[in-house]
Amino acid sequence: MSTPALFLLDPLPPGDVIVLDGDEGRHAARVKRVRHGETVLIGDGRGALVSCVAESVGADRLTARVVDRRVVPMPEPRLVVVQALPKGERAELAVELLTELGADEIVPWAAARSVVQWTGERAAKGLTRWRRVAAEAAKQSRRPWVPVVAELASTSEVVARARGALVLHDGAALALTGAVLPVGCDIILVVGPEGGIAADELAAFTAAGAVPVRLGEPVLRTSTAGAAALAVLSVRIGRW
Repeated sequence: MSTPALFLLDPLPPGDVIVLDGDEGRHAARVKRVRHGETVLIGDGRGALVSCVAESVGADRLTARVVDRRVVPMPEPRLVVVQALPKGERAELAVELLTELGADEIVPWAAARSVVQWTGERAAKGLTRWRRVAAEAAKQSRRPWVPVVAELASTSEVVARARGALVLHDGAALALTGAVLPVGCDIILVVGPEGGIAADELAAFTAAGAVPVRLGEPVLRTSTAGAAALAVLSVRIGRW
C-alpha cells in the first residue's frame, strides 16, 4: 500500500471533519485525484499531523473525516544549510533537494561570488519562491516539518553563527565523513556559489570557528553539493 498523500493546512482546525479547499483542495482533487475512502494526511508544516479518510471530493474541495491526530517532534539536532544563491532554475532545484534530504532550515546567502544577487523587490520574490518550493518538496517527501526558509543573510551574518559550522570547500584536507560534529546544538552546513567561496570569506568563517570540509573528488554544483552533504550527515547522526 502506498504512503498517503500529504496536504498542508495551517492552522489545523479542531473537530472530526476537515475541509480542504483553495489550492490544496484543487491539488487533492485534480492532481492527486483523491477518491472516496482513501486515506490522506493533513499537516500544519510544524509537526502536527492528522490522518483522515476522504468522504467527498469536488472539483476544488476535499472533505475528510479525522481518524487520528499526532505531533511529530522536531528532529534533533537540527540541520541548517546556508545556501549561496544559485542562478536560474538551479535555485529551485537546490531548495527542493535540501528539503527532501532533510534540511530543517535553509538560509539564502548573498556570497561574494554569487552570480545572482537579491535586492529590493527581487529579494521578496526570491524568498516567496524558495518558501513555496520548500513546502511543495515537504509534501512530496511526506515531511511533517516544512523547513524554515530564513531571510537573506549577508556574509557577516553567516559569520556570526559560524562557530562549529561545516564549510564545504574542495580544497579542504578534512573529509566530511571524518569531521567532528557539534553536540547539543544545530549542525550548520555552508554551501558556496558556483565560483566557490572567496578566500576572505573562508578566512572569516574559519576565524569564527567554522571547519572547512570536503566531499569526494568530483566537484559538485552548488545546487547538489548541499544535498550530498546532508545525505552524509543523515547517516552520521542516525536519521537514516
